[in-house]
Amino acid sequence: MNENITQILARMAALEDELREAVHQQESRMFFQIKGKRVEFESSVRAAHRKLKKNFFRWLVTDRPQNLLTGPLIYGMVVPMALMDLCVSFYQWACFPIYGITKVRRSDYIVFDRHSLSYLNFIEKFHCTYCEYGNGLMGYMREILARTEQYFCPIKHAHKVLGTHARYNRFLDYGDAADYEARLEEYRVALGKIE
Repeated sequence: MNENITQILARMAALEDELREAVHQQESRMFFQIKGKRVEFESSVRAAHRKLKKNFFRWLVTDRPQNLLTGPLIYGMVVPMALMDLCVSFYQWACFPIYGITKVRRSDYIVFDRHSLSYLNFIEKFHCTYCEYGNGLMGYMREILARTEQYFCPIKHAHKVLGTHARYNRFLDYGDAADYEARLEEYRVALGKIE
């Protein structure tokens, strides 16, 4: 990888750290604290949230009818998602120790905290739980597969690929065969040092 790309990647990492800090500062201005796994709002904010909550019957009448019609199809997807969750979790549990790859912590990706929002009724909280699980699962699976790709084939594609994972930009350039085996081993060793 050339020096310019290395510098750009370093700047991107610094900007991501800066963004995380800015988001954290914004969260602290939202009058909530994270205590362990629990989110706690100030009492005045909780009271304001409860006043904004739409009761179930009003929500049912004002909600879009297509949402009710497609609900069974959407929520039916939880079965294949749970199966994927089981399979990919078993895969990393069984294979990552053999390869020396640090396991992906599921709890870093699948986070359930929107149920603490008092302005959501129980149906809205149910929707949020589904989305938290689905999107968290995709992130969890993506990281497992990204680590697998880094272990077996850390090479960029010749064609532009949209939505690549965070590890991709540090992969070897397509067609760059110089010292491939030695560099592949460096990528593999690095996977055992992930914190």
